[in-house]
Amino acid sequence: MLCTIINLLQARISWPDVSAQQLFDTLHDGDYRGKWDKHMTKSVDIGIINPNNDIGYYAIRSVTPIRPRDFVLQRSWLDAGKEKLLCSHSVCHDDYPPMAGHIRGTTFLSGYLIRENGKGCDLTYVTHTDPGGERAGEDERMKTDAFMVFELRKSEIFAGKIPKWLINRVSKVMAPKVLDKLYKAALGYPEWKAKNRPNWKPWRYPDQLVDAPRISLDKCEPRDYVQEVMDESGSEEENENESD
Repeated sequence: MLCTIINLLQARISWPDVSAQQLFDTLHDGDYRGKWDKHMTKSVDIGIINPNNDIGYYAIRSVTPIRPRDFVLQRSWLDAGKEKLLCSHSVCHDDYPPMAGHIRGTTFLSGYLIRENGKGCDLTYVTHTDPGGERAGEDERMKTDAFMVFELRKSEIFAGKIPKWLINRVSKVMAPKVLDKLYKAALGYPEWKAKNRPNWKPWRYPDQLVDAPRISLDKCEPRDYVQEVMDESGSEEENENESD
């Protein structure tokens, strides 16, 4: 039977030598991400909705025959002291259609729940992403909070065709590697930040956002993009079953 569902993955881990604030800052700092996220090829802060929500563009490289992917994401965060939350999901923006040579992916949910644990922290990570480009049904809505609601139309993108079973398998393999890279990045963040605008932390200090571009909701309506359809799988699910 063909796999038609993309799994939501969840992972939990404890890091005794990384504080909750240290990890939260590492995830937020866009200047630092380029130092440790080697898959990222482009990142743009499009603008802010309010001090706890912004929208950004993110492009990543891939390996042949998979095309590079790009995303437009709304991030939302909350620092409640001993608990900190950072999550994101896909939205649309008029100024950022799919980049040439890329396929627009869909993040239904990506989130980090960080809890203090002594001098360290406990992290719960969830991810539910379709890099293949197929949207949810026409009536599907990606709800964020009281501020914004975005629709993602099925007709928006229908480009890359990666089998769902392959997406699920690769995601299970990649998730631990993502967390390992994040852990190493968090360990190195204090030293790096001390030499790179150490006082610039707008996610902590909203007054630093006074000159940041504001998002116009008129530019965030659902959009229909047309991209070349390309089968990137190179294999069938039966092959995957035979290799188990």
